Amino acid sequence: MHAADGTTSMNADSTEVPFRLSPLQWLICSIAGLGFAFDLYETLILPLILRPVLADLGKLVPGTRGFNLWAGLLLFIPSATAGVVALFGGYLMDLLGRRRILVWSILLYGISGCAAAYCWSLPALLLFRCITLMGVYVEYIAAVAWLAELFLDPKRRESVLGYTQTFFNLGGLMVTGAYFLAVTYAHRLPAISGSHEAWRYTLLTGLIPALPLIIVRPFLPESRIWQEKKALGTLKRPSIAELFSPSLRRTTVVTTFLVACSFALPYGAIQQTVQVIHDLPEVRSLTPRQAEQAVSAVQFFQEIGGGAGRLLLAIVITRVVSQRLLLRTLFGACLVAFSWLYFLGATEHLIQVEIGIVVASLLFNSLHSFWGNFLPRVFPTHLRGTGESFAMNVGGRTIGVTAALITTQLANIMPAQSVGARLAYSAGVVAALACIAGLLASSWLREPVSDLLPD
Repeated sequence: MHAADGTTSMNADSTEVPFRLSPLQWLICSIAGLGFAFDLYETLILPLILRPVLADLGKLVPGTRGFNLWAGLLLFIPSATAGVVALFGGYLMDLLGRRRILVWSILLYGISGCAAAYCWSLPALLLFRCITLMGVYVEYIAAVAWLAELFLDPKRRESVLGYTQTFFNLGGLMVTGAYFLAVTYAHRLPAISGSHEAWRYTLLTGLIPALPLIIVRPFLPESRIWQEKKALGTLKRPSIAELFSPSLRRTTVVTTFLVACSFALPYGAIQQTVQVIHDLPEVRSLTPRQAEQAVSAVQFFQEIGGGAGRLLLAIVITRVVSQRLLLRTLFGACLVAFSWLYFLGATEHLIQVEIGIVVASLLFNSLHSFWGNFLPRVFPTHLRGTGESFAMNVGGRTIGVTAALITTQLANIMPAQSVGARLAYSAGVVAALACIAGLLASSWLREPVSDLLPD
C-alpha cells in the first residue's frame, strides 16, 4: 500500500511481501549506502596520508618522538573533538528531525574536507580534520536512526541496516584508489599551494562524494515515526540526563564502554598498519612512490576484509538469537586475529600483513555493523539519536580513539630493534587489552526486550 506521498510502504508492517522493496525504498537504501561509503572515505584519508603529511608540513622523521606525538594528536584530537560535538548533533536530530541533520552534516564534511587540501601547517590540518569528522560522525548516527525508523518490520529492518552498512568499505576502496592515483599522477596535475603533493589531491577528492548526496537527500522522506510523534505533540524533548535514568543507566554505560573497546581496535591497531609496513624489508627496498603504492595495496586488502565482515554480519544478524553471544564471539575472534597480526605477522613479511589485515578488518567491521543494528533497538524514539550518539561518539570516538594516542606513545618505549616493530607491538598490546575488556564487559550487556523498536 502507498500513501499519496509514497511513504506508507516504508513504514507499514511488511508481512504481505516481507522481503520486497518498493522503488522508493531501493532509492533510500542506495542513498544511505552511499552515505556510509563516503563516511569511511573521509575517515580513512588521514591514516593513508599521515606519513607524507608529517614529512611535508612538519618536517618530521618517522620513529622520532615528534613524529609519534603528531601522529597520535592528528588521529586522536579530531575524533575526540568531533565525538563530543556529534553528541549534540544526535540531540538536534531528535529535536529537529533526521533528514535535516543528515543534509547539513554532509555539507559540513564535504566543504571542510576540501579546504584541508589547502592547509599550510599541521595545526591548520588539525582544525579542518576536526570539522570534517564532526560532519561524518553526525551523519552516521542520523542515517542509522533514519533507516531503523523507516523500516519497522524487524527482519527487514535488520537486513536493511546490515546490508547498507556493507557499503562502508566501498568508501575505503574508493579512497584507496584515489590515493593510488594521486601518488601515481600527482606530478601531472595542477599545483596546489605551489606543490604537487599527493596527499593534497587526495584530500581534495573529499568534496566529490558529497555532491550527489546533497542533491538527492533533501527530497527523501523524513522518519514517519518521528514526524507523527512531532505532529501529535507526543514526542518528548530529548535529554542527555535521561540516558542515566534508572531504566536506561545500565544500557547507556555498558554500551558506551563496549563501543569504546570496539573502536580501540581500528584507532589503536588497524590504522597504524600502513605506518608499520614501511619498515618491512620488501618495502624498504622500494622507491618512495612505490612504497606509497604498497601502502595503497595494504589498504585495499583491509577494505576487502571490511566489506566481507559487514556482509557476514548482515547475513547472520537475523539468525542469531543472543546478541550477547554474538558480541562475545566477535571479541574473542578479534583477540586471536589481532594478536597474531601485530605480534607476529606485521614484523615478518608483507604478505603476512596483507592476509592478517583482511581477517582483522573483517572482524572489526562485523563489530561496527553489530552496533549499527543493536543500538536503535535499546533507545526510545525521542532518545534514539541522543542514545546512539552517546554510545558511538562519546564511547567510540572520544574514549575509544584514545587508543591511537596510547599506541603511538607506547611505541616510544616498546623494546624492539626497529621503528615498525615497536609500533606493531604497541598496537598488539592495545588491541589485546581492548578485546579482553570487551569480553569481560559483555556479561553486563542487556538483550533488547523486543524485536520491535521501543517507543
